[in-house]
Amino acid sequence: MTQTLIPYAVIWAALALIVIGLAFYRKTVASHEDDCLHIRDDEAPMLAQQGVLAHKLDMIDRWGKILTGVVAVSGGVLGVLFVYWSWVEKNASSANLPILR
Repeated sequence: MTQTLIPYAVIWAALALIVIGLAFYRKTVASHEDDCLHIRDDEAPMLAQQGVLAHKLDMIDRWGKILTGVVAVSGGVLGVLFVYWSWVEKNASSANLPILR
């Protein structure tokens, strides 16, 4: 039964790698952030750049939270299924019962 979990585990690992990659991408984008507040008239182009960067970081954060939740929930479900199917296989083999596949 645990053989059937392999494709789902591969998909989960790919999602986890995407979340990690998104974290590194956010760190890279945030490294270009200017923490100073520009309010003078001659700094208007900088203010526009700060707004664009803040919007980009908000989008990255939103997708990061969504994907992190998906990875956490699906990882928990896979873990529970693995433990349950391992328990069923162990009990079926010790009782000489056929394992349903």
